[in-house]
Formats: sequence, C-alpha cells, structure tokens
Amino acid sequence: MSPDTARPETHTGATCAAIPPEKMMENAVEASNFLKALAHEGRLMILCHLSSGPKSVTELENLLASRQAAVSQQLARLRLEGLVSARRDGKAIFYSLQDPKVIRAVALVYDMFCNPS
Repeated sequence: MSPDTARPETHTGATCAAIPPEKMMENAVEASNFLKALAHEGRLMILCHLSSGPKSVTELENLLASRQAAVSQQLARLRLEGLVSARRDGKAIFYSLQDPKVIRAVALVYDMFCNPS
C-alpha cells in the first residue's frame, strides 16, 4: 500500500455501537467540554508546563512570557473544568494537573506535534 492510500491505525477494542445512545451522548458532551478546554493555545501551554510538575502563577507567567491577568484567566477556566488544582503556599499559589486524562492528552499532543522523531 502506498503512503497516499495508507489508512490510519484504528482502535480494535469496543466500538461506539456497544454504548447505549443516552450514555454515548453524555460521553460526547464530556469529551467535547474537555476538548474545548484544551483548544486554546494558552491553556494548552499551561497544561504542557504543568505536565512536568506543579508551578506557581509567577513561574507560569515567566514560562509563557505572559501577563498575570491572562495566565490567571486561563487557569480559572482550567480549574472550572476540573483539569487543574490549586494549592496555596504562603502568598504563592501552585497549580498542578488534577485529571489523569490531561496527562494522556498532553502526551498525545506532544507526540503528534512536538516529538522530533
């Protein structure tokens, strides 16, 4: 088979047809909200940085070369979606990944778009 006609690898496990339609709709809404939260460059960059461990807001500002207000706005959205958690240490607030799906999604995005091999 030539590269032009090669088909992407398909999942050989359970299919969507095995899920009742009502549950499939619930899953689709949950997946859609999850993907919407990831579908912003700033939020995706924050999640990438947090995949290496907790970071303070100041650290994220520096890593992203962004203003505190912009970083805080994106962190608020990620907290609302339950993707990150916050911990106060004195005056600093440290954020970390909360949802294991985020770790898997960030790793997949990294592999697809950033992996040099």
